[in-house]
Amino acid sequence: MKKILNALIVILPWVLKRRLLILFYNYQLHPSARIGYSWIFPDHLIMENNSIIGHFNVAIYLNKIHLQNHAKIGRGNWITGFSLNEKSKHFNHQPNRTPELIVGEHTAITKNHHFDCTHQIKIGKFTTIAGYQSQLLTHSINIEENRQDSSPIFIGDYCFVSTNVVILGGACLPSFSVLGAKSLLNKEFKDTHFLYGGVPAKSITALNSHSKYFTRTEGFVY
Repeated sequence: MKKILNALIVILPWVLKRRLLILFYNYQLHPSARIGYSWIFPDHLIMENNSIIGHFNVAIYLNKIHLQNHAKIGRGNWITGFSLNEKSKHFNHQPNRTPELIVGEHTAITKNHHFDCTHQIKIGKFTTIAGYQSQLLTHSINIEENRQDSSPIFIGDYCFVSTNVVILGGACLPSFSVLGAKSLLNKEFKDTHFLYGGVPAKSITALNSHSKYFTRTEGFVY
């Protein structure tokens, strides 16, 4: 019955869709927020002023999605996780795990990316997850312990993540950074204003701190 209700909600006009999502799911949806024809059913959903989720996205099995002011998720993205409500032994050793996606203000996620939010993925403000087919994966098998394990991913403010990258749990891309195309980010970096790239990623060159991308006041780049 719930799946039938969800399917009905997906195809409804936004005015009706918003009312039903608030009524049945208690989602917090600003009147100016928008969701297209997408299957978006986390346990909790917060969409602030002028935040947008486009068409053909799927978001299931995670505890929370929070889009801050003017944040945007494009189309065709797969956002999944492993909810704390799942009745399974997986991740029982991580009681403080947070299966959620936090997207900062004026940040844009383009299209056809995969976000594994078994643990938290947090993206700062004015950042772009660009191009296509990037994978952000917070969980894997711990070979030594022979069990599933997870670690959060953090991407800072004013970052540019290029196309077709892989970012693994425990990785951190610091603010005012660029991650090059087809890179593998598998650890925490701390130095800002750097281009990181390669497999695995490493710092390549310093970036001009006065670049207009790093000082803009609107998220969309014309």
